[in-house]
Amino acid sequence: MKTIPPRRAVYAGSFDPPTLGHLWMIKEAQALFDELVVAIGINPEKRNTYTIDERRAMLEAITGDFPNVRICVFENRFLVRYAREIGAGFIVRGIRSAADYEYERSMRYINSDLAPEISTVFLMPPREIAEVSSTMVKGLVGPDGWRDMIRRYLPEAVYDKIVRDHDKTANDGASR
Repeated sequence: MKTIPPRRAVYAGSFDPPTLGHLWMIKEAQALFDELVVAIGINPEKRNTYTIDERRAMLEAITGDFPNVRICVFENRFLVRYAREIGAGFIVRGIRSAADYEYERSMRYINSDLAPEISTVFLMPPREIAEVSSTMVKGLVGPDGWRDMIRRYLPEAVYDKIVRDHDKTANDGASR
């Protein structure tokens, strides 16, 4: 009797911090595949707000209900090569806008040149979270009323961490 290999997919990003858009993608993708590897990509060109350990902890906190989700880190590799290394037959990508589509379409063709056996699956989030990005959320932190503004874009565990970190930084600054 032949054993069927698990349908494994990888969903990669910086997740700095993870948003409701990321969580929606994870929830949808994990329902489609036997295993979903959520891969935190390290981009040396990008200045991150949260450390790898903090991002991993936030992702673990918000994906605990999904037994088929694994959080990993990768760096200095093309995503498609990382997917091949971990035995993933699929790369999951989100499309939020026409610009995302054009970029992701080009990347899909490049990836298929490098690893034709790996398919790219595109998911389109619902309208109410389609414009949410980590950069947008970080840009909202600080001005009066920011807590109410970002609460609607973040999973509770991520929201709580951002508020704690902000309050700690504000208190540390006030005590100096």
